[in-house]
Amino acid sequence: MKHPVDVHVGKRIRHRRWMVGMTQQQLGDLVGIKFQQIQKYETGMNRVSASRLWDIAHAMNVTINFFFEGLDADARDAAMADMETTSEKGDLMVDREAQELVRSYYSIPEEQRRRLFDLARVLSDVA
Repeated sequence: MKHPVDVHVGKRIRHRRWMVGMTQQQLGDLVGIKFQQIQKYETGMNRVSASRLWDIAHAMNVTINFFFEGLDADARDAAMADMETTSEKGDLMVDREAQELVRSYYSIPEEQRRRLFDLARVLSDVA
């Protein structure tokens, strides 16, 4: 059975890789492994070692902490429940429209992105 932390870290690897527009092959080449191994990491099938996670973080220009963001005791419990109900709720980062929106958002210059974020927050409060 997959450990919820491995699943979470794998999702964060996939999320970051997608955000920077990198393929599994490109990431594998940067860290010196086959793309199939990246696939296994991203699904949580294989656990990522500390040194490999360090290499992946360096290749994708993030800190190690990035891969653990959002994971605490409550998140661990939620991850367990999520593994059981993923097909019911769906994974936001699997939704193509959500992915395109996030990618587009991060391609906007920081100052404009901040303003867009503030606008979205105001609009969501009104709705």
